[in-house]
Amino acid sequence: MKNDVSTIAVTEMTPGQRLRFWLTCAIVFVLLLWLLRGVLLPFVAGMAVAYFLDPLADRLEEKGFSRTLATTAITLAFFAIFILALMVLVPVVEQQSLTFIERVPTYIRALGDRAGPLLDELRHRLSVDQIDKIQGAIGTYAGTVVGWLAGLVRDLLKGGIAVVSLLSLVFITPVVTFYLLRDWDQIVATIDGWLPRPHVETIRSEMRKIDRTLAGFVRGQATVCITLAAFYGLGLTAVGLDLGLLIGAATGIGAFIPYVGMLVGLVVSFSLAVAQGGGWTLLVGVGGVFLIGNLLEGYALTPKLVGGRVGLHPVWIIFSLLAGGALFGFVGILLSVPTAAVIGVVTRFSLQRYLSSSLYHGGEATPDR
Repeated sequence: MKNDVSTIAVTEMTPGQRLRFWLTCAIVFVLLLWLLRGVLLPFVAGMAVAYFLDPLADRLEEKGFSRTLATTAITLAFFAIFILALMVLVPVVEQQSLTFIERVPTYIRALGDRAGPLLDELRHRLSVDQIDKIQGAIGTYAGTVVGWLAGLVRDLLKGGIAVVSLLSLVFITPVVTFYLLRDWDQIVATIDGWLPRPHVETIRSEMRKIDRTLAGFVRGQATVCITLAAFYGLGLTAVGLDLGLLIGAATGIGAFIPYVGMLVGLVVSFSLAVAQGGGWTLLVGVGGVFLIGNLLEGYALTPKLVGGRVGLHPVWIIFSLLAGGALFGFVGILLSVPTAAVIGVVTRFSLQRYLSSSLYHGGEATPDR
């Protein structure tokens, strides 16, 4: 019996066909992401945690641990610490919230007393019609704000914080994290084998840049946020600010969005300090906490943990977070930074190619430097 040697004919694709192929793949990927956005949260969260913990698993492997044993130990330790932190923080936040609710009438009276002289001055300077217009405008905007907040809560309950989604996040995320972390190197090797061979080195080089960007921002900035959340929470509580732990933790986590988190936390803290009627002592204490936190972030944490590896402009990060949240909800927020990193690296690569091409020089193309 003869052994027939069959050959597989490789059809050469034109540049236009290759472009259409990759554009079609990208469109299908985005469409699937949009259609499945309601069930992707635990998987995207598990992928983010696995990426965050992968360097630690690699270090344990270098010390002689098997990948499965290292993954098991790291996953159990990570989620045990997370659950323990929740068990410690939730009762404290609940108590502060109840205290805050009880003191709301006191805050309103204090703000009324402080605003009383200003309102009296306005009554003397403005006519009755102008005052009526201002009151009507305030009522309209207040109704709009309340309606917007109610809609936001309704959307959150329908989208990301429904009971089923929350349960899936609690029970599925650790499982996804374990399997992704255990097989991370195999997954990377498999994807590497799918890369088009003529461009494999270029793609690998750009993927290493993307990894450095994500490692600097996701791993580094996440560590900065956790540290700042602990510092602001303990600091604001220590100076006597009501809801200090909750506001401080939100401020630290909000530092993930450059400048915005700190500024919002500062405004909210000072506003609550004024309403609380703590006087100059509380205001100076709150200001001191934010001053030290800003110095700690700018001169110690960010240079050491993030450094210059990010390469993402703050405006671009803010835009990507808002766009991802608007399009895909909380899943979009989780995917926004990796997507921004990919787009940033691809844009810089394309710009470099353009600057070395004849399209830019108007003549012969110059070799890449």
